[in-house]
Amino acid sequence: MKVEPDVVYLGGVTLSEGLSKKQQVELDLLLDQNGFERIGDEKSKLLENIKAIVIDNIHHQDHFNLNVKWSDFLAEQLNHDYHYLSTLFSSVTGITLEQYIIKQKIEKVKELLMYDQLSTKEIAFKLGYSSVAHLSAQFKKVTGMTPTVFKQSRQLNQRKSLDSLS
Repeated sequence: MKVEPDVVYLGGVTLSEGLSKKQQVELDLLLDQNGFERIGDEKSKLLENIKAIVIDNIHHQDHFNLNVKWSDFLAEQLNHDYHYLSTLFSSVTGITLEQYIIKQKIEKVKELLMYDQLSTKEIAFKLGYSSVAHLSAQFKKVTGMTPTVFKQSRQLNQRKSLDSLS
């Protein structure tokens, strides 16, 4: 197509100049033949909405029922089939939607552990874990340490910004 990309990264390409309608159609055809698709504005907005809903409900809603099935909740909120949302999310971010939700929950656990106002059992309940053991196993898998060790070490530099978790 004789189009030079500015930047190529996992899940994306940035072009210095826009494509004509004819070039967009040609690009879409080539991508489709190779098992890919161009993510237009609609899909970008949908991806950002997925992230915003997950972050808002894990980090900013005390009344959110985290025992609800995320697949049902996101499908209902975004008016799309969950499989479509999940496939879109992983194809762009490189991680599954489930992994993203887990990472967000673990960041919330870190925050609550640092505040030291709730017990690990209360945190597990608040974030919809079936038990402290389940929370601890997931926390250790993601961070490499148990919640107790994290709390004792007070490793504040272990926290990440919410938008960098994809």
